[in-house]
Amino acid sequence: MRLWTLHPQYLDAKGLVAVWREALLAQAVLRGETRGYRHHPQLLRFRAQPDPLAIIAVYLHGVRLEAEERGYRFDPTRIGRLTATGRIEETQGQLLHEWQHLQNKLAVRSPETLAMWQAVTISEAHPLFHIVLGGVQAWERGVLG
Repeated sequence: MRLWTLHPQYLDAKGLVAVWREALLAQAVLRGETRGYRHHPQLLRFRAQPDPLAIIAVYLHGVRLEAEERGYRFDPTRIGRLTATGRIEETQGQLLHEWQHLQNKLAVRSPETLAMWQAVTISEAHPLFHIVLGGVQAWERGVLG
């Protein structure tokens, strides 16, 4: 499961569909509708919010808007209630880590998408996130301390 901090505009078609599917899975996990993924580290920052279901709905809404911008039809009825008003603080180090991770994926999977974003050194964040100073999050797999 990868719930990107970066803006979904940077994702190729495969990545956009994957994040939609994974965010819907995250929503099901937060609703208690699944047995798997209940302790997935990507969910920590959503669970830390006063209303995790409302926050994941905001995340899904942002992904759906990007899909709509590209002419895709992601079913808005699959998104829970959009009642959250806050944003999640996330670190610049996490955003940079994810940007590098995505660039590596795109180099293999979609070089044409990578070329579109060649001049970008620091990506924009998904609208749900407010970026603050700090390093890569401890919950990020493959990163020590």
